[in-house]
This record gives sequence, C-alpha cells and structure tokens, in this order.
Amino acid sequence: MALEVYMYFDGNAREAVDFYSEVFSTKKNEIMTYEDITDEGNNTGLILNTSLMIHGTYVMFSDIHPDMNSGPLVKGNSISLVVSDDNKEYIKELFDKLKEGGKVEMELEETFWSKMFGSVCDKFGNTWELNYSGE
Repeated sequence: MALEVYMYFDGNAREAVDFYSEVFSTKKNEIMTYEDITDEGNNTGLILNTSLMIHGTYVMFSDIHPDMNSGPLVKGNSISLVVSDDNKEYIKELFDKLKEGGKVEMELEETFWSKMFGSVCDKFGNTWELNYSGE
C-alpha cells in the first residue's frame, strides 16, 4: 500500500509536468486530456490526468476544468511535498531547480533534526521541503 499525491493546476499542469520531469529526471507518462473523454469539442488542451514517478511515489497531475462543479483552484498552504534523501548534493540540486521562478521559504541549513533542510515554494505555488536524511 502506498500514499499517492494528486496535484491540481489552473490550466498549467502540462508546464508543471514538464518542469517536475526535468527537476527529478523522471520519465513522463501518458497524458489524458478532457477531450479524450468527451465529444463536446471544446479543445482546451487541459490535462485530465497524468503522473510522474518522483522519488518512489506516483505524483498525479490534473488541471481544474472551468466547467467542473468543484469550482476554481484555490492555492493554499495546507500541504507540502517532502523529499528526503541521504545524498546532500542531490538535495542541493533539487532545491536549486525548484527555487527557479519560485520563492525560498527557508534556505538549506542545519536543523535539530537534519544536517540539511530547506523549504521552497515553486513557481506553481507548491511547497517542497527538502531533507537530508544521512548521518
């Protein structure tokens, strides 16, 4: 059994998939658009579903369709995505890539639980916590 993450976007899920695929050096999976499941002809190009394998976990992506009853996307701070690894250079590399166009919330530094920890809100408004899990 595994916990999976679903990330929703406001029309830029494809850009986010491209970005995260590059950051985490992972293969892009098949992309299903809303047009793939409907004959309505409103060619929005919005993503209904796709996923990336990031650090051993499937992270799924979808755009919020303007016609859906769920309403508009509301960006918030109720979730963070955490990557822990025992390779300091890898943590630094991820941090540097994720902060491009985003905002550093906490620089990579030693904390009472880790020799290196940092937090960054990426250019899509998603918060990533990067944690060195080695000795």
